[in-house]
Amino acid sequence: MTARTVLEGTDIARALTRISHEIIEANKGADGLVLIGIPTRGSVLAKRIAENISRIEGIEIPAYQLDITMYRDDLAHHPTRPPQPTEMPVEGIDGATVVLVDDVLYSGRTVRAALDALNDHGRPKAVRLAALIDRGHRELPIRADYIGKNLPSAKDERISLRLEEIDGEDSVSIASIEDPAGRHAQGSDANA
Repeated sequence: MTARTVLEGTDIARALTRISHEIIEANKGADGLVLIGIPTRGSVLAKRIAENISRIEGIEIPAYQLDITMYRDDLAHHPTRPPQPTEMPVEGIDGATVVLVDDVLYSGRTVRAALDALNDHGRPKAVRLAALIDRGHRELPIRADYIGKNLPSAKDERISLRLEEIDGEDSVSIASIEDPAGRHAQGSDANA
């Protein structure tokens, strides 16, 4: 499997800065914003976007993490997926404008699970979606409001996002996936 780098650290930083400005513009400022990342890399991206918005607007923007493990519709296929901690505001999200942040938007099933999980934490005024990469192949009627990069890809390709906080570097790469018999395999669940 040979990977081709499509975004480097400066590209990712530029995309997140643009997303941050788009969120501020759409919200007409930063009041009432809450960013919620979908683990693992979506949580890191949410923190980075919140830091950008805080720096631009001069007010602290909270970033939280939402575990969606038990809301997924593929648990039978991936039963060993470890739950991640949920970190949500004590006061809840009622009346807030929530921006869900995911790393790679693919089928839309991860976002659907996040929306289901979000319902257990209150009723926001609005929910928006930010994704660093939109690779297409949607199976559900879900689209991102803020996209870092549209990266059309084949179903037999894998998009890999590496982040400094987890992997020691920032990059996005794409590679074809082949099984040991030489046939192309389906895209991974990490790109759901």
